[in-house]
Amino acid sequence: MAKLISVRDKEIQIDGRILRIAQLHGDRYRFIDDPEPIIDGLRRSGSRVDLLTFAQRLPESQPKFSYAFEWDNYAVLSITTFENWWKNELGFKARNKAKQAEKNGVILREVPFDDALVAGIQGIYNECPIRQRRRFPHYGKDFETVRREEATFLNSSIFIGAFFEEMLIGFVKLVPDETSTQAGLMNIISMLKHRDKVPQNALIAHAVRACAARGIRYLVYSKFDYGKKERDGLRDFKERNGFRRVDTPRYYVPLTAIGRVALRLGLHHNMSERIPEGVARRLRDFRADWYERRYRSVLEET
Repeated sequence: MAKLISVRDKEIQIDGRILRIAQLHGDRYRFIDDPEPIIDGLRRSGSRVDLLTFAQRLPESQPKFSYAFEWDNYAVLSITTFENWWKNELGFKARNKAKQAEKNGVILREVPFDDALVAGIQGIYNECPIRQRRRFPHYGKDFETVRREEATFLNSSIFIGAFFEEMLIGFVKLVPDETSTQAGLMNIISMLKHRDKVPQNALIAHAVRACAARGIRYLVYSKFDYGKKERDGLRDFKERNGFRRVDTPRYYVPLTAIGRVALRLGLHHNMSERIPEGVARRLRDFRADWYERRYRSVLEET
């Protein structure tokens, strides 16, 4: 389980037992502009930290610090105005699907974080135990757990709901960074039984509108590419909606001898990242088949 500590007014998350890696709580949504005070604070914190990692804020994509780094990537949508995105950057099919959602009776609006929203999110999460051919980690969570997990960065978060006949069938949680330069899509999900109404495309459109209205210049949809994984449906969805790959440096600062050795040997990466793509693809197929057999009765009801 991750450990949280406060360093120079920033919440730092420490993961790992043998190799202890620190990063900002909300890494990719929060950023370190001046690393030296954080590094010094970690060394004085009394908690053993072997390695500090942090990303670089957009739009700077060239390395600005002298620490060791590796190239990471984001799926980024650059925003000037909503109209420019809608007319010039959004793919034809994605634009038609966003229109289709409205024609199908889907209503999009920003919503407050309250009990009604939490209950709606819980309903979406508990619809199906499998999503994107893998076990869905939020399935089966109770109301209080959903509330606690969705309440992160509450002072700055923007919630957008997709409603059909007053029922929440999808939602977005947008988290702007400290400077409101970029906003990350922390959550975007909709009910499988309402996928014919294509709420996902309408949610993206409303997220772009929300960013444009607030002067947020970049909308980030997690990564564009994941390791050696070949093209998939999610990557294609991002591309059709105007997201492009932007490579940025991710820094690694060793704070102990263990950290220096681990960084040199590449031990800071997950084991899954070292598996050849051909083997990984077969393992993903095996996992998907196993989950489908295990949850067949539930899937048939979805």
